[in-house]
Amino acid sequence: MAENKVEITAEMVKSLRERTDLPMMQVKKALIEANGDAEEAIRILKESVKNFKEKSKDRVTSEGRVATLTAADGSSAVMVELQCESAPVARGDDFLFLCDQLTKQLLAGPGASTPEELLSQSAPDRAGSSLSDLLDEVLNKIREKIVVARILRLDGPVAGYTHHDGSLGVLFQASGENKTAETLRDVAMHVAAMNPAVCLPEQLDPAVVSAEKDKLVAEAQASGKPENIIEKMVAGKMKMFFANEGVLVEQPFAKDQSKTVEKALADAGLTAVGFTRWRLGQG
Repeated sequence: MAENKVEITAEMVKSLRERTDLPMMQVKKALIEANGDAEEAIRILKESVKNFKEKSKDRVTSEGRVATLTAADGSSAVMVELQCESAPVARGDDFLFLCDQLTKQLLAGPGASTPEELLSQSAPDRAGSSLSDLLDEVLNKIREKIVVARILRLDGPVAGYTHHDGSLGVLFQASGENKTAETLRDVAMHVAAMNPAVCLPEQLDPAVVSAEKDKLVAEAQASGKPENIIEKMVAGKMKMFFANEGVLVEQPFAKDQSKTVEKALADAGLTAVGFTRWRLGQG
């Protein structure tokens, strides 16, 4: 005997739409397939996400956002790269909310070493839902591939900076007691703008540094100046060499070019440790 078809009312669609926050036609289609059973319709909707993930796995995700978040006390900061297929989606409320929830959980939660580990954790502002559930919800709504590409959490003193269009993010880490110094974020912005190659001189190729120093010493000795003057001459020129080679601490500070980044940090009681600079899609 044929199964009786349940009439799908506007109230049934409205109720399920409120539960799932999905488009009306998508919800209605699932209800029709489930013959009016709301729980079965939800199962169908979840299954459709799995199918979508499989079908879209080879799509290119060249848009998105590199998001950063710093603890108010400067004790830690995080950076998350969330990729999608198109710029409008990257600017949309659902995508930005997902970004927000990922960074909040990574900062305030137990931490995670992989995107998969982070996604298994709770969504801070969505009671009873995991970040994975939230991702599926967004996928079901916009039908565009979304990937949590990379995540990072660092202990303070540290500050993060995200470029206004979300295409670039930086975490800058220092040592010292002044974890809330404004200089930390200023240096993160400097890193974003100036794109240094390394943070410290010792991170350059030792052979290149040694060859440059030997050359400068030979030039200075040829001048016939006293040894103590030669040392000062070489030290000064090596600082210029380091700045030209993209060593962060020796670069003129973007906010105040009368001092180096190292001096600006020292004035705040801080010493540079390192930085991480992510350009969207360039992992």
